[in-house]
Parts: sequence; structure tokens; C-alpha cells
Amino acid sequence: MAYIPPHKRHSKDSEKPRPTPESLVPSFKRNVQLRAPKSNAERSGQIVYSNYAISRWFAVGLDDDNGDASAAELKSVSVESVERKIGEKPVILVRSNLDKENSEVKGSPWSSIAEKVMPDLLSSFEIMRTETESEDLMDVKPTIVARFGKILFHGSPSVNLESVRKDCVAETTLRNLRRSFYTSVPASYVASIMAEVVPNIGVDFSEVKDIYHLKLSDSRRPDSTVSCKCSIKDDKVLQLYKVELNQVRDMVVDISCPDMDLDLRLMLCHKRILTSLTDDEMQSIRNLIESAVLDPDVKGGLRWPLGKASTGNRYSVIGVWHTMATSYESSSLRIKVRHADRFDFRTGYGETSKEVVLKLKGMVSRLLEQEVETNAISDMLKDALKLIWLHFLHCEPYLT
Repeated sequence: MAYIPPHKRHSKDSEKPRPTPESLVPSFKRNVQLRAPKSNAERSGQIVYSNYAISRWFAVGLDDDNGDASAAELKSVSVESVERKIGEKPVILVRSNLDKENSEVKGSPWSSIAEKVMPDLLSSFEIMRTETESEDLMDVKPTIVARFGKILFHGSPSVNLESVRKDCVAETTLRNLRRSFYTSVPASYVASIMAEVVPNIGVDFSEVKDIYHLKLSDSRRPDSTVSCKCSIKDDKVLQLYKVELNQVRDMVVDISCPDMDLDLRLMLCHKRILTSLTDDEMQSIRNLIESAVLDPDVKGGLRWPLGKASTGNRYSVIGVWHTMATSYESSSLRIKVRHADRFDFRTGYGETSKEVVLKLKGMVSRLLEQEVETNAISDMLKDALKLIWLHFLHCEPYLT
């Protein structure tokens, strides 16, 4: 049966109002967190969730109803960047030593993951499209991405991490913990993806990009960050080629995979490219870019002379990223392997990481069609998850 998004449906009642985001929120809310309005900014505005974003976590092979809570355990790991921010070691979910001989996942885990994710994906995509249709002066681009790394669990004022570690691990317990997704992976994993996975999954080399991302606060958009993408000209001068607002997350599903070496994050998000900046706005942004000094010895690779990191009362530099990314592409997938060097001016904190990102561009194209076949989308999601499970979740141990 063809699935027709609400904004494309025709009714005999021409005065029937368009669906509101509230009406599109799914009824299947088990284990789903819907973020409330006005609480959508995190990390100094650099990570933003839409007002009706879905945030969800579950573990493959760990189910309160059917699973064995003794099959997995929480392991404390050392992650310097996280410990510096939070003040304690995080924990990760791993297969229990007592259960490692039975650690092989039975059946097709990608199918069960797809069944859990599909309703959230369809609902989030509808809401995102309905909300962004009304935005003027912007080119909105949705993206579905898969990230690979480790889900880190953290304690909270109401939940003591040490007491949780001593108890049997259950999904209901883990949902009460704060979590983050650590995307940095070992160099050996990146090398394996490029040398062994890429040649075998039907993608071809696309491009290498050396990009500086300037993150600017905008006094007229306090809930957003302006991101300026710059390339390097032959004379070692920054050249601006795109201005966009920071990525907005519409759905984040974190999936712990204790039987595998890496965990998985599936995310639907959209970017808003600014297409109608005034001459004064563009000049202010260019002044900041022209004032930047390339310096490989500082985090992020850029610094500004004293007093030059802001323009009047409008824009201020709050962060900078330097990324070197190699991309591989097919008609339905895009793999980005990148080295990122980031610095946050507000916190004075910087870090470097190696990351692998998989973009499911074919699925986005199908979801943007006037009539969406849900069965076709479901099959595409299962195929993508099977590919991920077989090729992207194997890695040598790197968090101890």
C-alpha cells in the first residue's frame, strides 16, 4: 500500500487545516523520549534538537521481557575527553564473561532493529518536512546517517553509577542513565574500512576535502549556530563557499550491540543553508574569515588576533573544526572517512578524532517522493542495517 505524506494528501474539504507537528507524533511511544520545546540546545548551541525530536536507546539481545539480564554487564572505561568534562569514568555495555560462549546473535538482528526504528523514522520525517516547509530564505536538506563508536553511560543525581554496575543489567535500568555517543575510532578501524570494506560494497572513490568549519554565534539567532565552510586557496588563504545553520536532529536512535565491537547510532537530521544573507551580513562574516590565521600548532588549526574574533554586536567565533575527509559513493550510499580537529572557544576545550560516517542518501530520496512505499523503505533500511552489521561493527578493542 502506498504511503502518502500528510502534506501531499488531498481532501474534499479544502478548508481542512494542515496537520500540526503534535498530530504527527506517533502513538507508539514505548521507550521513546520526545524532547520538549525550548530545551533543544546542547553544548553551547552546537548540537540542536528539533522541538519534537525523538531520542531513543535500546540494546540488541538485551530485552527485559525475553532476554537474560546476566548476559551483559557494564564495564568502566577511561575516556580522557569525557572524564575532563564530567569528572568520572563512563561505562559501556559489554557481553558478560559468563555468557561469551553464547555470544552469537541468533537470527537476523538487522531485521529486528529495522522493525523498531521504522515507525520513528517515518514519523520524524513527516514532522521534519511539515515544520521546514514554512521556513523562508533557506534551502533545507534532510539526511539519514549511521555513526559508529561506543555508547557511554554516565551517572546522574538520581542514579548512582556504581550501584547500577553491581546489579543485574536490564534495559529499564539503563534507560535511567545519561548517555553520550563516542564517535572516535582507532586508526586500524579506519584503515580496515578503506582497504577491506570499501572495495567490497559497491562504492567508488568520490573526493578528498580539506575543510575549515567556522562556528559563529549570531545575536539575532540565539538558538542557532552559523556554520561557515571554507576551503584553502593556493596562497593559503581561507575561501568561503557555504553558509548554513547548524544541523538540527529530528531522530536519534542509539543501539548498544554488546555482541559486536562497536555500537550504532542512527540519526535523521536536517541542515538549513542560508541563501538570502544581506550584503552587510556577508561582509561581516567575510571579515571574520579574513582575520583568521592558519596555525597548525593550535587546536582547530585557526586562531584570531586579539579583538578580531567578533564583528560588532552580531557575530562571534565560538568554535572551529578542521576536517580532512575522504568520501566514497554509490547511488544509495555515501561513506565519509575523516580526521577531525575541533576546538570550542567557549569551553576552551579541543580534541581530535578519527570517524566514519555512512549516509543513507537513497533512503532520503525515496522518503521525499510524493507517494512513499513503506515496504520499500523498510526493505532499504533492512539492507542498510545488514550491511552495517556485517561490515561496520567489527573493531579491535580500544577503550579500556
